Amino acid sequence: MAITVAAAAFGLFPVPILFATAVLAYIAMGIVPLRSLYTTIDWPVIVLLAAMLPVADAVATSGSADMIARFMLDNITQGQATLGLITLMVVTMFLSDLVNNAATAAVMCPIAISTAGQLGVSADAFLMAIAVGASCAFLTPIGHQNNTLILGPGGFRFGDYWRMGLLLEIIVVVVSIPAILWFWPL
Repeated sequence: MAITVAAAAFGLFPVPILFATAVLAYIAMGIVPLRSLYTTIDWPVIVLLAAMLPVADAVATSGSADMIARFMLDNITQGQATLGLITLMVVTMFLSDLVNNAATAAVMCPIAISTAGQLGVSADAFLMAIAVGASCAFLTPIGHQNNTLILGPGGFRFGDYWRMGLLLEIIVVVVSIPAILWFWPL
């Protein structure tokens, strides 16, 4: 594993090839049995991502991203880039509470790029807002598998998540928007 990480850090080979080779080496050396490799892969997530990537591509190529961005700019942000950044992050956070975070990011990225393009600003800050927002599934137990895992053992109910999650999401927006604007200026 150390060799793989070092090779990736020095850019000797593409990262996916390095880690796939490491997994194959683990299997060949008997460190990880092939059966456990198969059972530990979260197949529903793989299928969901495989299904959502064409949706994200369709959003980007069909003009839907431009239409959604234009609607948002005309009706919500009214040409203000910072307000657009906040809006995209909040919408992404909400979607991430209902759908897998990677699928949410895949669908929201074309919208973020289109929004930044229509505002005439760099897309970097908008893409970071999507990345942060997609990582914040705090309002429901179905947004992330960790939330689901503690639902039963913790004695929680579905409605318990939003009480603490809403405060966490507000804190994330308040802290991350200035940080994003500092590191990735518009």
